[in-house]
Amino acid sequence: MRFKAAALALVAAFAVAAAGCGGGGDKEEGSAAGGGGNATQGGTLVFAGASDPVVLDGALVSDGESLRVIRQIFETLVDLKPGTLELVPHLATKWKASNGGKTWTFTIREGVKFQDGTEFNAEAVCKNFNRWFNFTGSFQNPSATYYWQTVFGGFKKTDPKSGAPEESLFKSCQATDEYTAVINLTKPSAAFLGALALSAFSMASPTAMDKYGANEGRVDADGVFHPTGSFGTKHPIGTGPFKLESWTRGDRLTLARNDDYWGEKAHLDKVIVRPIADNAARLQALQTGEIQGYDLVEPQDIKTIEGDSNLQVLDRPSFNVAYVGFNSSMPPLDKLPVRQAIAYGLDRKGVIDSFYAGRAQVATQFMPPSVPGYSDSVKKYDYDPAKAKALLEKAGLTLPVKIDFWYPTDVSRPYMPDPKRNFQAFAASLNKSGFKVVPHSAPWSPDYLGKANQGLLQVYLLGWTGDYGDPDNFVGTFFRSKQLQWGTTKHPYPSIHLGLERALAITDQEQRDEAYKKANDDIMRQLPGVPYANSKPALAFQANVKGYVPSPTTAEDFDTVYIQK
Repeated sequence: MRFKAAALALVAAFAVAAAGCGGGGDKEEGSAAGGGGNATQGGTLVFAGASDPVVLDGALVSDGESLRVIRQIFETLVDLKPGTLELVPHLATKWKASNGGKTWTFTIREGVKFQDGTEFNAEAVCKNFNRWFNFTGSFQNPSATYYWQTVFGGFKKTDPKSGAPEESLFKSCQATDEYTAVINLTKPSAAFLGALALSAFSMASPTAMDKYGANEGRVDADGVFHPTGSFGTKHPIGTGPFKLESWTRGDRLTLARNDDYWGEKAHLDKVIVRPIADNAARLQALQTGEIQGYDLVEPQDIKTIEGDSNLQVLDRPSFNVAYVGFNSSMPPLDKLPVRQAIAYGLDRKGVIDSFYAGRAQVATQFMPPSVPGYSDSVKKYDYDPAKAKALLEKAGLTLPVKIDFWYPTDVSRPYMPDPKRNFQAFAASLNKSGFKVVPHSAPWSPDYLGKANQGLLQVYLLGWTGDYGDPDNFVGTFFRSKQLQWGTTKHPYPSIHLGLERALAITDQEQRDEAYKKANDDIMRQLPGVPYANSKPALAFQANVKGYVPSPTTAEDFDTVYIQK
């Protein structure tokens, strides 16, 4: 499952929101680097992703491959200034909080239309929020509406069997006039405003959602959600600078410039996104000119790219964490000594030294050091096979102890460039530490991610690139929710849950930092998982590609990109 020290912008925005929000930094004012009147117009950029998107409906996905494309088609009320964590107006020009932070009034940008000609206004904003809040049936599955449940919790009528949280942060949305939308919350939330920059909360055309079955879906026998309408596969309609032209899974997805876009038009005529799962194949395609750019550059390829004058490397600020996740409802992981034994049995430094080419550090907790609330006092778990074996014996277990360990295939992530090699190294060190690792794998999309989010995996590799600069987006995402990745509605770590709930409501900066430091200390004592890497991801492009601004959160736009001739 996205920076440097400016991450407090969200908390500051909450604190001053009652006085309103100023403008500045949105696309219309041309803030994105590399644009401007001298940029070459036209052309097609071919960009390689690691896999196909799951579906082009922000409300129904949590993976980066989907969200990259969704961001080009859809837009949000607030956004991040390119390359930073700074919140700026977007489809909302300003906002104001009242009622102790439970009522938020947004002034909606005028003159914006969806790509199907539908007017964008306050009524459309409420149509989207009410759609998410009123999801029923299979849409309440945690793998279906992951971000809604992480940020807002439950629904208007939450099915207790769904696995969704019972309580909802969202209360209602009213269009008080054509360009004023009022969102009411059930309680103050210091993370609410920053979360609205997520593409999961993109504004979609009400006309298209109704016409193309946006609210049609099912959960398969393995508990994985699948949308069945055509809105998210053939007719995704937003307000963004590009629109979907065609999509052939396994081959390519083509975006065409939206010439009716409300802001500054994109320089490129088209963007083609191709799924190329293999790292070496992506590099070769860049070297031969088959593609013009790709994400998730494998660390050991950096020198090769930097040594080619026809290519360039762009660095994305580090804002991620890779971790080994546990489902502690599955014995023997319900015993703390067993979880501790795994922590001591993982040669995390060996993996970092072998597979990250100096572009990562060993993670000590479930957030990178740049995030407020990072603790210097967490319990450390250095590689110690003898200590791991002693803990297993202390727990009354006979060695070796069998564990089912999962890793994803057909994918590369910023925090985990080569999952299989990470798994193999970890399995080898665990097998030396009193365990017998039983390997399992599944394709990333949709099987692996869905199974992990459903709590169906005992031990597994996963990670997270932050969406916005707030500690709740890291430890809150992982551990505040009652159902996330544990396969049960009963939170197995109540003190962690309560600590994070309290921290979420604190708006004083110093008090909030201290609350999250204590939460991180508690998390690393109880060990619901083991973080192992904070990496500095890289992208690669042909040298003549200009205007791409790497984002800490991967919230990157192609409308500022051009090909220099």
